[in-house]
Amino acid sequence: METNIGNILISDMTRQVTNFSVDTKQTDGVSESGETRWYNSDFTKYYGYYSKIPELKRAIDSLSTWTCGKGYTTDTATEVLLNNITGWGEDCFNSILWNMQTIKKVNGDAFAEIIRNPNTGTLINLKPLDPASMVTIINKQGIITGYEQITKLGGAKAVKKFMPQEIFHISNDRVADNTHGTSIVEACQGVIDARNEAMEDWKRISHRSTIRVMYIDADNPTRLTHIKTEYATAINKGELMLIPAKKGEAEFEDLSTPPVSNFLEWIRYLEGFFYQAVGVPRVIATSENFTESSSKIGFLTFEPIYTWEQVQMEKDLWNQLAIKIKFNRPPSLGGDLNRDEAKDGAPFQSNDTKAGVGQ
Repeated sequence: METNIGNILISDMTRQVTNFSVDTKQTDGVSESGETRWYNSDFTKYYGYYSKIPELKRAIDSLSTWTCGKGYTTDTATEVLLNNITGWGEDCFNSILWNMQTIKKVNGDAFAEIIRNPNTGTLINLKPLDPASMVTIINKQGIITGYEQITKLGGAKAVKKFMPQEIFHISNDRVADNTHGTSIVEACQGVIDARNEAMEDWKRISHRSTIRVMYIDADNPTRLTHIKTEYATAINKGELMLIPAKKGEAEFEDLSTPPVSNFLEWIRYLEGFFYQAVGVPRVIATSENFTESSSKIGFLTFEPIYTWEQVQMEKDLWNQLAIKIKFNRPPSLGGDLNRDEAKDGAPFQSNDTKAGVGQ
């Protein structure tokens, strides 16, 4: 075969293979004229992820527990007031805050109706609300002017209006001029889907590997259809199947699963990446396969995260309800890390501890 150097071809990868890119996104800011209304239309989707994805629920619940779980301190008069708040009738003030913190992370915004004594104005209850039913109304200056609750019953009185001071409203990671907070589910959805798809793939492969392939020396469609039906019934019921055939005319072959290591490595990578995206170290949710030193580092990196959530909740309670409390902080591990020089690795430097806590 003759080779002609002039017939060299060059691929066009630039046009045929696109590079990864992220779509641009505008903030959900206020309109230039009139009022802006924000509906929490994605709450049902985010709540579905929270309810069905165990690692997501565990991570969010863990953050809420670290934020509110150790209780709070306040003055005697405020403590008496808060002890009488019962939410829907079976709540306590601490469980209401846990609920609000959880929905804040799931949806981006959490709402509770502020119920006061009509004569004295004293706070008598705080009732968490469904974000999907709430509409936030913002004027063209970017200030909240009210809320509307769209009831699930419908009818002429389907909309209930609230003044800003009648709703306790907290937001997660509100940035720029957005008219709402940011759900952590939105950023984690891709890695959650990928991990669960990988788990479903392996589940399907493992399940199908239990089925045995049958070879039959026959081409009669009627006979093959009958054997197929009987074989499926036997597999479904876990029964033995007897085939009237000579040896060699019919035989079984077992399927085998592919190597599991590649699947597990991918699933574990996605799981680790998931906890990074949520902002809750995996060691907070589970203590499996961690050394003592790595666990302490995980707790140390988590300290400013839950402390930030506590401070934000304290500020929101004061600014919106005139309630001054201080959440009890879990013990810091910074001092322990300075004394314990990482039994499983290189010594932990004290300047690293100071930098991690202060930033």
